[in-house]
Amino acid sequence: MTHTHVSFSDLRTAAYCARKCYYQRALPAEEREPPPEVTSIRDLEPRYETLLETPLDTLESEPIAVSPSRYRERLAATKRRLEDTGDWERLRNPTDRDVFATGRHCRGIVHKVLADPLEPALISSGAPPETGVWQSQSVHAVAAAKALAWEHQESVERVWLEYPAYGVIRSVGMTTRRKAQYRSALRTVRELDGPPPRTKARSKCDACEFATECGVKTRTLRSLLGLG
Repeated sequence: MTHTHVSFSDLRTAAYCARKCYYQRALPAEEREPPPEVTSIRDLEPRYETLLETPLDTLESEPIAVSPSRYRERLAATKRRLEDTGDWERLRNPTDRDVFATGRHCRGIVHKVLADPLEPALISSGAPPETGVWQSQSVHAVAAAKALAWEHQESVERVWLEYPAYGVIRSVGMTTRRKAQYRSALRTVRELDGPPPRTKARSKCDACEFATECGVKTRTLRSLLGLG
């Protein structure tokens, strides 16, 4: 049986909320483009070295998500840690950037491709969790690894996740659990022929652009403040 390729973004969204993925896939292509603020945050990544030298009052005008002093402190710590492992230089000077990779089952943009060993790096405009990476990003990471491995006919054992607005860089290994989550998301996307059940994690609905269409009752500002 022949399957069409599933996009990285569909896999990531399905891992977060299958119903959101269903509504998102119905949008015209132009409405699925990332908003300008996402691009401005991603544009911080090539400038890490410059940002470390930028005066704090100037740094304040950049699209960072923490205070300028905290940002510089975090980024400097990230640089020291990765220099110790020999990975900082690889991440700063990748073999390629913004590569459209097509694997056996999925395809999408890999923001950076590292060599020796072959590893993808993905750039997130959001916030990192306390530790590790979000499950939806873990699924995205496996998809990118599998697509690159398929194209290069070479195994990929690690993926990097960068959070430029926070000065944080993390890596994830291709564990059995992560691969199982990826396969689950792949099945979910391929079986979407109608709106799936609503998520039980209703906190995801509060900021979702499809909440009204989906029919969930999101929490109002009054209830969030304890006034409702």
